[in-house]
Amino acid sequence: MNLYYDQHILQQPDAVEEILINRSVPALDANRPIVLVGIGTSWHAAQTAASWIRQLSGRAIDVTAFTANDYVLFEPPRADDQVIVISHRGTKRYPNAALRKANDAGGVTIAVTGKGDTSPEADCVIRTCEQEKSATHTVSYTSALAVLAKIVIETLGAAAKPLSDALPQVPELMRATIALGVPSATTAVMSAEPSTPGLIAGLGLGFTTASEAALKLKEGTYRWFEAMDVEFALHGTPAIFRSGMAACIINSPVGEERINGLYQILNHIGAKVLWCDSRPDADLPTVPHQPIVSPFIEIIPFQQLVAQMAKRVGSNPDLTHLETEPWKSAFDMVKL
Repeated sequence: MNLYYDQHILQQPDAVEEILINRSVPALDANRPIVLVGIGTSWHAAQTAASWIRQLSGRAIDVTAFTANDYVLFEPPRADDQVIVISHRGTKRYPNAALRKANDAGGVTIAVTGKGDTSPEADCVIRTCEQEKSATHTVSYTSALAVLAKIVIETLGAAAKPLSDALPQVPELMRATIALGVPSATTAVMSAEPSTPGLIAGLGLGFTTASEAALKLKEGTYRWFEAMDVEFALHGTPAIFRSGMAACIINSPVGEERINGLYQILNHIGAKVLWCDSRPDADLPTVPHQPIVSPFIEIIPFQQLVAQMAKRVGSNPDLTHLETEPWKSAFDMVKL
């Protein structure tokens, strides 16, 4: 089965490289608040960019990431906000409402979205990549990360040096990580317990990647996977850990004690613990990379895992259950 989803995974390095070489982005005013807005995968991109800004600026910049509905329904409009709204297609209700709200307040607005016929109501529209034919998004996510990384660099200048130094190597690191693939044994473990929720855990940027990975697994395999911050997973949550469940930990150069603590608990209870890491024997392997660009690299083995699991369990990442009832008619009931 040759899915569009599989093709889009392979397109990512070229799409990111094209953006890094050819896409112009504006610099924001570091003295004004920066608001990043998105839904689902686009919210994970927003969270990543907010984390980059906080880390690289030493928290000197007022930056917040909101889900689009939270921003529209609950946040007071502010004229000095610089609002970046991230979307795949530019057609969804709440991202467009977020742009209108920011525009009405007199703020600066930037839309980061895919190529297409839509015309977002923004001061600046930055296109990412061609529209994906798969509903389980991959290339539009990493393309959005590339645009946001360039905005962060333009805004922070010299403070963004760790990111600006590492970013040019990202396309080749992505290609090398794709080439590693995912061991069939990993796919077997993650597919083995269809009625038991699985866990994806990470720290810092790794937690945002875990959130994106869990979403891809739900969309593409029709199995339930929960993303948790490592520390959160240590508090109360072990009450629902059980023997045989699949748990994947995204390793990190910081927080080793807590990561190992989570591993010890899961292992003792009898969970099947897998690692996303740059070690040669990792269950979800990546090539070595700078931690600042980990969101581009560490999501790839999870994307590949979804493709392999879909073939094993008979799901379709291109359609995300829209091919069958009652899911098809259920989705038709709500306008997104």
